[in-house]
Amino acid sequence: MKAGEKLISYYPAFLRLEGKKCVVIGGGKVAERKILSLLEANAIVVLVSPDATLFLANLAEEGKITWIKDIFKADYLEGAWLVFACTNQREVQREVFQACEERKIFCNVVDQPDVSSFIVPSVVKRGALTLAISTSGASPAVSRRLRERLERLFGEEYASYLELMRRIRESILSKGLPQEEKERKLQVLALAPLDIYLKNKDYALIKAILEKEGLSEVILEFEPLFHDKASIDNERPG
Repeated sequence: MKAGEKLISYYPAFLRLEGKKCVVIGGGKVAERKILSLLEANAIVVLVSPDATLFLANLAEEGKITWIKDIFKADYLEGAWLVFACTNQREVQREVFQACEERKIFCNVVDQPDVSSFIVPSVVKRGALTLAISTSGASPAVSRRLRERLERLFGEEYASYLELMRRIRESILSKGLPQEEKERKLQVLALAPLDIYLKNKDYALIKAILEKEGLSEVILEFEPLFHDKASIDNERPG
């Protein structure tokens, strides 16, 4: 970003790419990262590049992506919903962006936000939880620092926590409770420090809260997680 240049304002969004054609131009390491993230989102991925890394070649061989072994041509954008330009040739990058603009296709030109219609944020993923951070190009280094801080703050236990909360919500909604009681239970359990109990492995406390709210069926589903090893150890003969 140049001195005095005005920051671009972005609209934050999470995109549903399942079944959508996404095109990646360039076959290097950066393309690998973009393609992996697209595959995680169940996108239909098309790689356009005369050559590619062994990893990408293997993905094509396995049928996980389509590899067009050619230089960029605008025709390859037909039907695309999203495009990543990942080449090391500035002229090609701008050509890709211009072709996308003419076709109203969202395009990210790697390391060139000024010629991109969207940027990719730093991301922290913990199961169903996704945290996205952007400084709108002001400082990518700060964005990385914030991501690292959030990775420490939201540990791996959040994957289990979100799965637990999903099942709690399903159970409460299936009980046919009055609306007021339903909302009360959802609020109580959302405010309960279940994430902290999971982090500290205080499973007995989680069981106690769920039992109090009449959610024994959730306890049964998560029995391996809530297994009170300490009490079992105490029951064993010395």
